[in-house]
Amino acid sequence: MTYFPDYLKTYPNMHSAFPLHLSKNTLEHGFRAHRHDFLEFSYVIEGTGSESVNDVKHDMKTGTFTFVLPYQVHEIFTDPGQKLVLYNCMFPMDMLMESGNDPGLSGLLNDITSLPAYVQLSGGDQQLMLALLEEMYQEYSGSERYRQTLLKSRLKEILIRFDRHRWKQAGPMEEAEAQAARELQPQSGAKTSHAVWPIIHYIHRNYQEELALSDLASRFSMSISRISEVIKQTTGQTFVHFLHDLRLRHACSLLVSTDMSVTEIAHEVGYGSYKTFSRIFRESKGIVPKDYRKMVGEGRK
Repeated sequence: MTYFPDYLKTYPNMHSAFPLHLSKNTLEHGFRAHRHDFLEFSYVIEGTGSESVNDVKHDMKTGTFTFVLPYQVHEIFTDPGQKLVLYNCMFPMDMLMESGNDPGLSGLLNDITSLPAYVQLSGGDQQLMLALLEEMYQEYSGSERYRQTLLKSRLKEILIRFDRHRWKQAGPMEEAEAQAARELQPQSGAKTSHAVWPIIHYIHRNYQEELALSDLASRFSMSISRISEVIKQTTGQTFVHFLHDLRLRHACSLLVSTDMSVTEIAHEVGYGSYKTFSRIFRESKGIVPKDYRKMVGEGRK
């Protein structure tokens, strides 16, 4: 049985109109093994340590840039006597996906299964990345006009530079192997097939609607058993549990941040009736929605 450690389900600004969070952190004792359903990158500006991403370990030192996919298990270790100082940025898959036929930066979700999750920058490249992040952090902390547009543009530039360096560091042989792996994946049905990411993204965007495995299988031209398998392999949850988890997380946010009735919230997050919503909520949280709202509300006073 696969073991999945802590599942972090939220971060600051996650439920805002612009769900990007950028912070500067100091880690004296690393950070426990965890996973989450959003994207994250980190950039080390001081100290030494190491990081494990899906059981693949790499060193961390000044200039290490790591990009972590949703549901990848990762853990940070700080070397004895050291403090790791790093920038962390968390954001949803939507920010890599563009509308229409433009793939945006969705390729980043595909390539990282066959290329390292990190790069080690040095010299001018290291200085440039630090300057980009310092500027992004200053913009994030401010409130000037077009702030969100500039932050999204800076995010894309940073990720593009990471991806370019990753391909350069891979070398011709590894690059050819990665390209061959990507070409074979759709035909072979490999476990790490990049076809899963459009599926996960679609569920994230449409969990408030009626969704069934048969609908997904038809939309993505896969069998029901295969689409069920790749969802479980990626998220550690069955499709039903994954869907309920997304809906209930949204419901909890609405319960504590709005005056919407429980029935209205049930319909808003994708449940056809209050009775079904209340039952599933109670099974998951051990408490009915009304009592959850009251409990959390009192805890914030």
